[in-house]
Amino acid sequence: MNNIIDLSKPVAETIKEHPEVKEILVDLGFKPLSKPAMLNTVGKVTSLKAGAKLANISLEKVQQTLEFNGYEVIGGSYD
Repeated sequence: MNNIIDLSKPVAETIKEHPEVKEILVDLGFKPLSKPAMLNTVGKVTSLKAGAKLANISLEKVQQTLEFNGYEVIGGSYD
């Protein structure tokens, strides 16, 4: 199983590869991801890195949470 998440990839692509990550991201504050329309529009062009900035969520917090949940995170603030 590939447990690598690239924060520079579109959110929708990340969730397609790792469906279980959606709940983690919504819990972190990415509330619009719970709406399929947002995921299928904005999520296709917005990276996790850009989404974190838009949602005013620390990229470090996103990276640490994903790592805590067993993912290797690349494209973040400290690779």
